[in-house]
Amino acid sequence: MISLVKDESTVSATGPTTYRSLSAKGIRRFDPATALTHMVLIAACLTILLPILWTARTSLANRRIAYDPATLLFTPTLDNYAKIFVEETFLKYFWNSLWIGIVSAAFSLAVGSLAAYSIARFRTGGQPFSLSVLGTQMLPPVALVIPFYLLAQRFGLLDRGWALALVYLSFNLPFVVWILIGFFQGIPRELEEAALVDGSGRLGAFWRIIVPLSLPGMLAAGVFAFVLSWNEFLFALVLTGRNSKTLPVALAGLMSSQGDQIGAICAAAVAMIAPIVALTWVIQRFLVSGLTFGAVK
Repeated sequence: MISLVKDESTVSATGPTTYRSLSAKGIRRFDPATALTHMVLIAACLTILLPILWTARTSLANRRIAYDPATLLFTPTLDNYAKIFVEETFLKYFWNSLWIGIVSAAFSLAVGSLAAYSIARFRTGGQPFSLSVLGTQMLPPVALVIPFYLLAQRFGLLDRGWALALVYLSFNLPFVVWILIGFFQGIPRELEEAALVDGSGRLGAFWRIIVPLSLPGMLAAGVFAFVLSWNEFLFALVLTGRNSKTLPVALAGLMSSQGDQIGAICAAAVAMIAPIVALTWVIQRFLVSGLTFGAVK
């Protein structure tokens, strides 16, 4: 009884802070709102992850098990990966997608950074022009593929990888410009003015001041441009052939009138997804900072 009174006096003496610490250390009450939020998040994660996990599962299954969704436990096999990388020469198509995506992203950054800097600092074209840059993304790709095909046929550029990389600028460049406009607007003008006072030219100030400060944003824009080029299908289907075929076109070639090679298709899909997931995982810190730097001023 004495200890009980002592505890009560201690609690009353310490005031509200003790009550909060005791409640924090005690058993948490059931919160229906929190539980519902967790259930929604779990359902959303499963909706996104289950198709990817099932694709990976099918890529490791033989032909019989690949068509049997009821079989969950089996001995994995790499036959499907051997088929696409040995029999179908997917390494060549992988290389085509890789260098075409890198070249297109590099061109987009080189041209788009200068255009975005001009719009952000000098308001080139005014507000309507900056909005029209993103408006070009509203054009359906099928509206551009026929003119591009006729031009490529006229100048002998069909089945040329570098021509496809230039075509990808039609949707990569506006995207890069739009991302970098907000990023450049978040960099203080005083830094450039200080460089100009020290005798640097406008281009020198851009290269020595703006580019180093905007590397996270440029990296984020470059990654997204690369991903757009990596996943693009329609232009690659129309403008490429045996020499410059990319991974999406090669993957579609596994579907024929004789039947879909579901195991090989899943293996090719995993081969396409894995590099992008690895790249995003490595540079995710720069992506977050790059996409949020210009959002708040």
